[in-house]
Amino acid sequence: MTDECITRNYGILSSNGAGNRSSIILDNTDAKGCTPESVVVGGATAASASPLPANKFVARMPVERYASEYNMNHKHRGLALIFNHEHFDIPSLKSRTGTNVDSQELYKALDALGFTVSVHKDCKLRDILKHIEKAASQDHTDNDCLAVAILSHGEHGYLYAKDVQYKLDNIWHYFTATFCPSLAGKPKLFFIQACQGDRLDGGITLEKSVTETDGESSMSYKIPIHADFLFSYSTIPGYFSWRNINNGSWYMQSLIRELNTNGKKYDILTLLTFVNQRVALDFESNVPATPMMDRQKQIPCLTSMLTRILRFGDKPTGNKAG
Repeated sequence: MTDECITRNYGILSSNGAGNRSSIILDNTDAKGCTPESVVVGGATAASASPLPANKFVARMPVERYASEYNMNHKHRGLALIFNHEHFDIPSLKSRTGTNVDSQELYKALDALGFTVSVHKDCKLRDILKHIEKAASQDHTDNDCLAVAILSHGEHGYLYAKDVQYKLDNIWHYFTATFCPSLAGKPKLFFIQACQGDRLDGGITLEKSVTETDGESSMSYKIPIHADFLFSYSTIPGYFSWRNINNGSWYMQSLIRELNTNGKKYDILTLLTFVNQRVALDFESNVPATPMMDRQKQIPCLTSMLTRILRFGDKPTGNKAG
Protein backbone atom coordinates (compact mmCIF):
# COMPACT_ATOMS: atom_id res chain seq x y z
CA MET A 1 0.00 0.00 0.00
CA THR A 2 1.39 3.40 -0.93
CA ASP A 3 1.49 6.20 1.62
CA GLU A 4 1.30 8.85 -1.09
CA CYS A 5 -2.24 9.91 -1.82
CA ILE A 6 -4.32 12.88 -2.86
CA THR A 7 -6.34 15.17 -0.63
CA ARG A 8 -9.39 17.33 -1.06
CA ASN A 9 -9.11 20.49 1.04
CA TYR A 10 -12.52 22.04 1.59
CA GLY A 11 -13.19 25.67 2.34
CA ILE A 12 -10.78 28.12 3.91
CA LEU A 13 -8.10 25.59 4.77
CA SER A 14 -7.10 25.21 1.15
CA SER A 15 -4.48 27.76 0.13
CA ASN A 16 -5.49 27.25 -3.50
CA GLY A 17 -9.22 27.42 -2.92
CA ALA A 18 -11.90 24.80 -2.30
CA GLY A 19 -11.39 21.56 -4.12
CA ASN A 20 -7.62 21.87 -4.27
CA ARG A 21 -5.97 18.58 -5.18
CA SER A 22 -2.41 17.90 -4.03
CA SER A 23 -0.34 14.92 -2.95
CA ILE A 24 -0.63 13.91 0.71
CA ILE A 25 1.11 11.37 2.88
CA LEU A 26 -0.08 9.15 5.71
CA ASP A 27 1.94 9.43 8.92
CA ASN A 28 1.85 5.67 9.37
CA THR A 29 4.53 3.05 9.69
CA ASP A 30 5.18 -0.55 10.60
CA ALA A 31 6.95 -1.30 13.87
CA LYS A 32 8.20 -4.72 12.81
CA GLY A 33 11.83 -5.22 13.64
CA CYS A 34 11.84 -2.63 16.44
CA THR A 35 11.97 -3.30 20.16
CA PRO A 36 8.45 -2.61 21.52
CA GLU A 37 8.91 -2.64 25.29
CA SER A 38 12.30 -0.97 25.67
CA VAL A 39 14.42 1.36 23.61
CA VAL A 40 18.10 0.73 23.02
CA VAL A 41 20.16 3.90 22.82
CA GLY A 42 23.90 3.70 22.25
CA GLY A 43 23.94 0.04 23.22
CA ALA A 44 22.07 0.58 26.48
CA THR A 45 18.41 0.46 27.31
CA ALA A 46 16.90 3.88 27.99
CA ALA A 47 15.15 3.71 31.35
CA SER A 48 13.43 6.34 33.43
CA ALA A 49 15.28 7.56 36.47
CA SER A 50 13.45 6.85 39.71
CA PRO A 51 12.23 10.02 41.42
CA LEU A 52 12.09 10.36 45.17
CA PRO A 53 8.73 9.69 46.83
CA ALA A 54 6.26 12.47 46.04
CA ASN A 55 5.76 13.33 49.70
CA LYS A 56 9.40 14.43 49.86
CA PHE A 57 8.75 17.31 47.48
CA VAL A 58 7.32 20.75 48.12
CA ALA A 59 6.66 23.12 45.22
CA ARG A 60 5.49 26.71 45.02
CA MET A 61 1.73 27.15 44.72
CA PRO A 62 1.27 28.97 41.35
CA VAL A 63 -2.41 29.81 41.94
CA GLU A 64 -5.00 29.74 44.70
CA ARG A 65 -6.28 26.28 45.59
CA TYR A 66 -9.74 26.62 44.02
CA ALA A 67 -8.90 29.14 41.32
CA SER A 68 -10.91 28.44 38.17
CA GLU A 69 -8.11 29.45 35.79
CA TYR A 70 -4.38 28.84 35.59
CA ASN A 71 -2.13 31.76 36.44
CA MET A 72 -0.93 32.96 33.03
CA ASN A 73 0.52 36.20 34.36
CA HIS A 74 4.07 35.07 35.08
CA LYS A 75 6.95 37.01 33.56
CA HIS A 76 7.31 34.57 30.67
CA ARG A 77 4.92 32.34 28.75
CA GLY A 78 7.34 29.42 28.86
CA LEU A 79 9.31 27.04 26.68
CA ALA A 80 7.98 25.38 23.53
CA LEU A 81 9.95 22.53 21.96
CA ILE A 82 9.17 21.31 18.44
CA PHE A 83 10.62 17.95 17.40
CA ASN A 84 10.29 17.86 13.62
CA HIS A 85 11.06 14.55 11.90
CA GLU A 86 11.41 14.48 8.12
CA HIS A 87 14.04 11.82 7.41
CA PHE A 88 14.70 8.52 9.21
CA ASP A 89 17.47 5.96 9.50
CA ILE A 90 14.88 3.16 9.60
CA PRO A 91 14.54 1.74 6.05
CA SER A 92 10.79 1.11 6.31
CA LEU A 93 10.04 4.77 7.12
CA LYS A 94 9.61 7.15 4.21
CA SER A 95 10.52 10.82 4.46
CA ARG A 96 7.69 13.00 5.75
CA THR A 97 7.45 15.53 2.94
CA GLY A 98 5.49 18.59 4.05
CA THR A 99 6.41 18.41 7.72
CA ASN A 100 8.67 21.47 7.45
CA VAL A 101 5.62 23.57 6.62
CA ASP A 102 3.99 22.36 9.85
CA SER A 103 7.13 23.10 11.84
CA GLN A 104 7.65 26.59 10.44
CA GLU A 105 4.04 27.67 10.84
CA LEU A 106 3.73 26.16 14.33
CA TYR A 107 6.89 28.03 15.35
CA LYS A 108 5.27 31.31 14.26
CA ALA A 109 1.98 30.54 16.04
CA LEU A 110 3.64 29.63 19.34
CA ASP A 111 6.01 32.58 19.12
CA ALA A 112 3.02 34.89 18.65
CA LEU A 113 1.53 33.51 21.88
CA GLY A 114 4.73 34.46 23.72
CA PHE A 115 6.53 31.11 23.93
CA THR A 116 10.30 30.79 23.66
CA VAL A 117 10.33 28.29 20.79
CA SER A 118 13.11 25.92 19.76
CA VAL A 119 12.97 23.53 16.80
CA HIS A 120 14.93 20.26 16.80
CA LYS A 121 15.16 18.55 13.41
CA ASP A 122 15.53 14.81 12.76
CA CYS A 123 16.79 13.96 16.24
CA LYS A 124 17.81 10.50 17.34
CA LEU A 125 16.19 9.39 20.58
CA ARG A 126 19.26 10.11 22.69
CA ASP A 127 19.24 13.69 21.38
CA ILE A 128 15.52 14.09 22.04
CA LEU A 129 16.09 12.97 25.61
CA LYS A 130 18.98 15.41 26.01
CA HIS A 131 16.78 18.31 24.92
CA ILE A 132 13.96 17.14 27.16
CA GLU A 133 16.23 16.67 30.16
CA LYS A 134 17.71 20.13 29.63
CA ALA A 135 14.26 21.70 29.50
CA ALA A 136 13.08 19.80 32.58
CA SER A 137 16.15 20.83 34.55
CA GLN A 138 15.53 24.54 34.02
CA ASP A 139 13.81 26.79 36.54
CA HIS A 140 10.27 27.44 35.29
CA THR A 141 9.26 29.57 38.28
CA ASP A 142 8.67 32.65 36.11
CA ASN A 143 6.94 30.67 33.31
CA ASP A 144 3.23 30.13 32.75
CA CYS A 145 3.46 26.69 31.16
CA LEU A 146 5.29 24.34 28.80
CA ALA A 147 4.49 23.13 25.27
CA VAL A 148 6.00 20.22 23.33
CA ALA A 149 5.11 19.30 19.74
CA ILE A 150 6.21 16.06 18.07
CA LEU A 151 5.84 15.70 14.29
CA SER A 152 6.75 12.18 13.22
CA HIS A 153 5.71 8.72 12.10
CA GLY A 154 3.92 6.61 14.65
CA GLU A 155 1.60 3.75 15.45
CA HIS A 156 -0.66 2.87 18.35
CA GLY A 157 1.32 3.54 21.50
CA TYR A 158 4.60 4.51 19.83
CA LEU A 159 6.33 7.43 18.13
CA TYR A 160 9.48 7.41 16.03
CA ALA A 161 12.73 9.26 16.52
CA LYS A 162 15.17 9.28 13.62
CA ASP A 163 16.64 5.95 14.69
CA VAL A 164 14.16 4.06 16.88
CA GLN A 165 10.63 3.95 18.24
CA TYR A 166 9.70 5.08 21.74
CA LYS A 167 6.71 5.67 23.97
CA LEU A 168 5.48 9.18 24.66
CA ASP A 169 5.76 8.65 28.41
CA ASN A 170 9.55 8.45 27.90
CA ILE A 171 9.24 12.17 27.21
CA TRP A 172 6.49 13.60 29.35
CA HIS A 173 7.45 11.91 32.63
CA TYR A 174 10.38 14.32 32.85
CA PHE A 175 7.89 17.13 33.48
CA THR A 176 5.90 15.49 36.28
CA ALA A 177 5.95 17.34 39.60
CA THR A 178 8.60 15.06 41.12
CA PHE A 179 11.08 15.62 38.29
CA CYS A 180 10.26 19.25 37.51
CA PRO A 181 8.75 20.90 40.62
CA SER A 182 8.89 24.41 39.14
CA LEU A 183 6.19 23.29 36.67
CA ALA A 184 4.00 21.74 39.39
CA GLY A 185 0.48 23.08 39.14
CA LYS A 186 1.19 24.59 35.71
CA PRO A 187 -0.12 23.36 32.34
CA LYS A 188 2.10 21.08 30.27
CA LEU A 189 0.82 20.75 26.69
CA PHE A 190 1.77 18.06 24.16
CA PHE A 191 0.73 18.21 20.49
CA ILE A 192 1.32 14.97 18.58
CA GLN A 193 1.18 14.75 14.78
CA ALA A 194 1.57 11.05 13.96
CA CYS A 195 -0.43 7.99 13.01
CA GLN A 196 -1.76 5.79 15.78
CA GLY A 197 -2.46 2.76 13.61
CA ASP A 198 -3.42 1.69 10.10
CA ARG A 199 -7.23 1.84 10.21
CA LEU A 200 -9.18 4.19 7.95
CA ASP A 201 -12.23 6.31 8.73
CA GLY A 202 -14.67 6.36 5.83
CA GLY A 203 -16.95 8.84 7.57
CA ILE A 204 -20.72 9.18 7.25
CA THR A 205 -22.86 11.68 5.38
CA LEU A 206 -25.22 13.81 7.47
CA GLU A 207 -28.37 15.15 5.81
CA LYS A 208 -30.61 17.86 7.19
CA SER A 209 -33.87 16.53 8.59
CA VAL A 210 -37.20 17.95 7.50
CA THR A 211 -38.16 18.44 11.17
CA GLU A 212 -35.96 18.64 14.29
CA THR A 213 -36.47 16.78 17.60
CA ASP A 214 -36.29 17.68 20.61
CA GLY A 215 -14.52 22.80 50.38
CA GLU A 216 -12.56 25.07 52.34
CA SER A 217 -9.20 26.53 51.23
CA SER A 218 -5.99 25.93 53.16
CA MET A 219 -2.48 27.36 53.21
CA SER A 220 -1.08 24.35 51.34
CA TYR A 221 -2.39 21.35 49.49
CA LYS A 222 -1.14 18.28 47.65
CA ILE A 223 -1.74 17.54 43.97
CA PRO A 224 -1.11 14.36 41.91
CA ILE A 225 2.27 14.38 40.19
CA HIS A 226 0.56 13.67 36.86
CA ALA A 227 -1.92 16.55 37.11
CA ASP A 228 -2.03 19.47 34.65
CA PHE A 229 -0.99 17.61 31.49
CA LEU A 230 -2.83 17.79 28.18
CA PHE A 231 -2.14 15.52 25.19
CA SER A 232 -3.62 16.50 21.84
CA TYR A 233 -3.30 13.82 19.15
CA SER A 234 -3.83 14.25 15.42
CA THR A 235 -5.97 11.13 15.24
CA ILE A 236 -7.68 8.56 17.44
CA PRO A 237 -5.95 5.34 18.55
CA GLY A 238 -5.67 2.78 15.77
CA TYR A 239 -6.12 5.21 12.87
CA PHE A 240 -4.14 6.93 10.12
CA SER A 241 -3.15 10.58 10.27
CA TRP A 242 -3.06 12.43 6.96
CA ARG A 243 -0.39 14.87 5.77
CA ASN A 244 -0.36 17.13 2.71
CA ILE A 245 3.06 17.36 1.06
CA ASN A 246 2.45 20.99 0.10
CA ASN A 247 0.40 22.43 2.95
CA GLY A 248 1.35 20.20 5.89
CA SER A 249 -0.76 17.80 7.93
CA TRP A 250 -4.51 18.22 8.34
CA TYR A 251 -4.19 18.41 12.12
CA MET A 252 -1.32 20.89 12.21
CA GLN A 253 -2.94 23.12 9.59
CA SER A 254 -6.06 23.22 11.75
CA LEU A 255 -4.22 23.67 15.06
CA ILE A 256 -2.11 26.51 13.67
CA ARG A 257 -5.18 28.20 12.17
CA GLU A 258 -6.96 28.07 15.54
CA LEU A 259 -3.91 29.27 17.49
CA ASN A 260 -3.50 32.20 15.10
CA THR A 261 -7.19 33.11 14.98
CA ASN A 262 -8.50 32.25 18.44
CA GLY A 263 -5.42 31.49 20.55
CA LYS A 264 -6.12 34.42 22.87
CA LYS A 265 -9.90 34.23 22.62
CA TYR A 266 -10.85 30.70 23.67
CA ASP A 267 -9.67 28.46 26.46
CA ILE A 268 -7.52 25.56 25.27
CA LEU A 269 -10.24 22.88 25.42
CA THR A 270 -12.65 25.03 23.40
CA LEU A 271 -9.89 25.83 20.94
CA LEU A 272 -9.01 22.15 20.47
CA THR A 273 -12.70 21.34 19.99
CA PHE A 274 -12.67 23.67 17.00
CA VAL A 275 -9.45 22.06 15.78
CA ASN A 276 -11.42 18.80 15.76
CA GLN A 277 -14.18 20.54 13.82
CA ARG A 278 -11.80 21.88 11.17
CA VAL A 279 -10.16 18.50 10.60
CA ALA A 280 -13.48 16.65 10.59
CA LEU A 281 -15.28 18.96 8.17
CA ASP A 282 -12.66 20.57 5.94
CA PHE A 283 -10.63 17.58 4.77
CA GLU A 284 -11.18 14.36 2.85
CA SER A 285 -8.75 12.12 0.99
CA ASN A 286 -9.02 11.88 -2.79
CA VAL A 287 -7.45 8.66 -4.08
CA PRO A 288 -9.77 7.31 -6.79
CA ALA A 289 -7.05 4.96 -8.07
CA THR A 290 -7.02 3.25 -4.65
CA PRO A 291 -10.68 2.95 -3.59
CA MET A 292 -9.95 1.80 -0.03
CA MET A 293 -7.95 5.01 0.54
CA ASP A 294 -10.42 7.29 -1.22
CA ARG A 295 -12.76 9.76 0.52
CA GLN A 296 -11.37 9.03 3.98
CA LYS A 297 -11.82 11.26 7.02
CA GLN A 298 -9.91 11.98 10.25
CA ILE A 299 -10.73 13.15 13.77
CA PRO A 300 -8.16 14.33 16.33
CA CYS A 301 -8.56 13.51 20.01
CA LEU A 302 -7.19 14.70 23.32
CA THR A 303 -6.50 13.46 26.81
CA SER A 304 -6.71 16.14 29.46
CA MET A 305 -5.51 16.09 33.03
CA LEU A 306 -5.89 19.85 33.30
CA THR A 307 -7.45 20.99 36.57
CA ARG A 308 -8.30 24.56 35.57
CA ILE A 309 -9.27 26.64 32.56
CA LEU A 310 -6.30 27.60 30.39
CA ARG A 311 -6.33 30.83 28.37
CA PHE A 312 -3.43 32.50 26.58
CA GLY A 313 -3.99 36.14 27.45
CA ASP A 314 -1.85 39.02 26.24
CA LYS A 315 1.44 39.54 28.01
CA PRO A 316 2.39 43.06 29.17
CA THR A 317 4.75 44.77 26.74
CA GLY A 318 8.33 43.70 27.37
CA ASN A 319 7.39 40.51 29.17
CA LYS A 320 7.43 38.20 26.18
CA ALA A 321 9.60 35.17 26.77
CA GLY A 322 12.96 35.34 25.09
